[in-house]
Amino acid sequence: MSARGRADLHVHTTASDGALSPAEVVDTGAAIGLAAVGISDHDTVAGIPAALARSAEKGCEVVPGVELNTDFRGKEIHILGYFIAWDDTRLARTLARLRKGRLARVERMLAKLETLGMTLSLDRVVSLCDEGSVGRPHVAKAMLEAGYVGSVKEAFQRFLTRGMPAFVERMRFSPAEAVKTVLLAGGVPVLAHPGVGASPALILELVKVGLGGLEVFHPEHDLRRTQLYLGMTRELGLTATGGSDSHGKGQPYGADIGALTVDYAVVGELRRRAERRTMTDSADKAR
Repeated sequence: MSARGRADLHVHTTASDGALSPAEVVDTGAAIGLAAVGISDHDTVAGIPAALARSAEKGCEVVPGVELNTDFRGKEIHILGYFIAWDDTRLARTLARLRKGRLARVERMLAKLETLGMTLSLDRVVSLCDEGSVGRPHVAKAMLEAGYVGSVKEAFQRFLTRGMPAFVERMRFSPAEAVKTVLLAGGVPVLAHPGVGASPALILELVKVGLGGLEVFHPEHDLRRTQLYLGMTRELGLTATGGSDSHGKGQPYGADIGALTVDYAVVGELRRRAERRTMTDSADKAR
C-alpha cells in the first residue's frame, strides 16, 4: 500500500520509550511519503515541540498526541489523546504526577532486581530515557546493557511482566480518568489497541464518559479483531484510528513507522471532533 495520503497515528519517540528522536520520526515519515504522523509518547508531550518544528521543514504533518497508561482490574489499558492542547497547564500537572509515579515504580523494580542479584543504577536507567518518561523498557535496556539478560524481550518475559519477580504495579490511574484528562486538554480520547485487554463492557463505559474513538488498526489485531472493532466504531459513532505503535527498529513491540496506517481523512475527522469539543466548551462557558 502506498504511503501517499496515509497517516501513522501511533508513533513513539525518545521522549518516552522510542528509539528515534522526534525530528527523526518526522524525517522517517516524510521519507516514506506519509501525510501525517501522530506523536503519542507515554505520559509525556515533551517530544511534540521538536516534532512540530521539523514538520514545518519536511511537510509531514504532526498530530500532537499522548498515550496515557492506566490499569483496570489487573489489566493495562492505554488511552490515546489526539489534537490535545499539549501546553495546557492542567495536562502538564497530570502528566508530571504520572511521571513521578513512573519513577517511583522503577525504583521499586530496581529494589526487587537487587534481591535477585541484579544491581542497576537508577541514574543509568533514567539516562536511557533521554530525560523523557521513564518506564519498564528502560529498565530492560539497562538489564541488557549490564549483561543480565540477552535481550529486552527476555527482560520482560522473565522479570518485568505481571506475575514475574520484578513486576511492580503502576500508580493508580483509571481509563475513565485518562479519557477525562484528554477531554480537559481539548483533545479526542481514543482507546489504544483495544484487543490487548479491553472488554466490550469497558468500551461502552468509556463511551459514556466521552471516548471518541477506537484504535482499530494495530499490529496486535488480527483480521477478526479488526473487523470487530471497526463494527463497534460504526455502531457507537466513534472514529476508527490506527497506527504502527512504532518504537523503532529492533524493538520487541510495535512495527516500523508506516507499516500500519489509516487514510489521511481520519486526521480530518479527529480534528473536527476536537474542534467541536472546543466550540461546545466555549458555548457552555458563555452561558
